[in-house]
Amino acid sequence: MTENSIPPPLSLVCEVTHRCPLHCVYCSNPLVMQGQDAELPTEVWIKVFGEAAKLGVAHLHLTGGEPLARHDIIDLVRAGREAGLYINMITSAVGLNKGRLQALADAGLDHIQLSLQDAEEDLANRWAGARAHSKKLEMAELIKTESRLAFTVNIVVHRQNLDRLEKMIALAESMMPQRIEIAHVQYYGWALKNRDLLLPTREQLDSSIRVLHEAQKRLSGRIHLQAVLPDYYARYPKACVGGWGQQLLLIDPAGQALPCHSAGLIPGMTFDNVRDHDLSWIWYKSSAFERFRGDDWMQDPCRSCDRKTIDFGGCRCQAMQILGDPYATDPACSLSPHHDELVAIAAAASEKSSDMVYRILSAPTTESTPFLY
Repeated sequence: MTENSIPPPLSLVCEVTHRCPLHCVYCSNPLVMQGQDAELPTEVWIKVFGEAAKLGVAHLHLTGGEPLARHDIIDLVRAGREAGLYINMITSAVGLNKGRLQALADAGLDHIQLSLQDAEEDLANRWAGARAHSKKLEMAELIKTESRLAFTVNIVVHRQNLDRLEKMIALAESMMPQRIEIAHVQYYGWALKNRDLLLPTREQLDSSIRVLHEAQKRLSGRIHLQAVLPDYYARYPKACVGGWGQQLLLIDPAGQALPCHSAGLIPGMTFDNVRDHDLSWIWYKSSAFERFRGDDWMQDPCRSCDRKTIDFGGCRCQAMQILGDPYATDPACSLSPHHDELVAIAAAASEKSSDMVYRILSAPTTESTPFLY
């Protein structure tokens, strides 16, 4: 694709750290993460935010890991505001308190997204691998009183908690957010290692959709409720991150620029670093962002499909980890010759047993780790 035909990115996702007080079994961070000594310093992140604004980015998403683990997080929010970006922070709320929340709002934070693991404390702590649930509830009470912040509660669902969806929605509703997102686990990183434990059954999914529709009717006009459903039960794939190199640019804690959070699992990829290149060059010239732009790379049935400009062939990372071929049609698509393989994985998951593998910052050395809560 030519530079003139490539739109500027809408969103910049900054994984400012991989450090996190939680050890979630569904985390989509890579299995080998960046340590604190590799993290970009404050001044480089500030430079990146300025370059993002010049490039045309509108939304800055501060995430991790846990962004509150960085001592300079208020300075980063202030720099994002000074660059003219809309700033969202995705957090576990561990590390938050009244003073820090006020300082973040004073610095220009626009939106805060709080994750919720379950309706019951012991189970929520089990999936998070940490005693965090009561802290989340305490901080939600503070967040809803801060009128300068928009507030989203993100409920992460999977086979182990989906039967309690109605209770989880009720708990989220009591937090008085403007928005609730029901996010089915996406099976990358640590979540892929726990897929057999987490992938819901078709019966669970169908039941949850009924609960979702009833809640949407009840909350209409008060709280916007939406859901991200699992690819493993889809007829067609989602346009992953809005299309490769079309809408989103992600920077990892060490400064590597990726088209999506899981792109590192595709072999042969080179990810340029914001220490060495500005964002404009990376977006328009980097080989990583160019690799799956347009449709020249597509195989059939994608190449000749009317949907190729809608879903862009689906997820390259999913095609890689399930089929071993990042150029293949996403097996989530019913038109893929390999769709039955994905169906079989979903059907068999509930019949398998496995230990939970908790997210840890260092490279994994065993298939399971003890509970960390």
